[in-house]
Amino acid sequence: MSIADNLKQVLAELPTGVRLVAVSKFNPNEEIEEAYRAGQRIFGESKVQEMTAKQESLPNDIEWHFIGHLQTNKIKYMAAYVAMIHGIDSYKLLTEVNKQAQKVGRVIDCLLQVHVAQEETKFGFSPDECRAMLVDGAWKTLENIRICGLMGMASNTDDTKQIDREFETLHNLFEELRVTFFVDAPQFKELSMGMSHDYHLAIARGSTLVRVGSKIFGERNY
Repeated sequence: MSIADNLKQVLAELPTGVRLVAVSKFNPNEEIEEAYRAGQRIFGESKVQEMTAKQESLPNDIEWHFIGHLQTNKIKYMAAYVAMIHGIDSYKLLTEVNKQAQKVGRVIDCLLQVHVAQEETKFGFSPDECRAMLVDGAWKTLENIRICGLMGMASNTDDTKQIDREFETLHNLFEELRVTFFVDAPQFKELSMGMSHDYHLAIARGSTLVRVGSKIFGERNY
């Protein structure tokens, strides 16, 4: 099946209110253009240099989401155009995004990444660290970022019950933080969870953004 066919199949499975981030990292421009011609506008990248090269050469109505682990010294390269940063895993990173967004006169949408998986390799705040940062309140002075929700990854396992539990944990935390800290902030509405192998489970637990790559573009050539 073609990329366009794969894309249509994934989109047909998404309920109203769930948006698709087509994970295009390591995929060439021609493949992104095929998905673009089929109507896709949100693409996810995990390397700032690669994303910037693509942003400069592809249609300017593409909404670029950064979904990888972000280093503070790379933010300046994408501050002028990135639509959403999914992986904010420290207050320091949030302040640097704010600083670089201020320089280019933008407000950048951000998601707080929460570690809910059973794997040591995943980045993110623990639920308690996330609560503590929000309780501290210093983030409220950052005028060039907008906290729009949470992002997380489930463990890379075939145990669907474990994946479901982890997504449930993230959804429960999202609801708790929404009513505790963001009750007057309608922008706090995004829950980015679910990838090619588990997005159906994520949607069932309230995901609003699914990050799907290999199911659209095929297995990657690194």
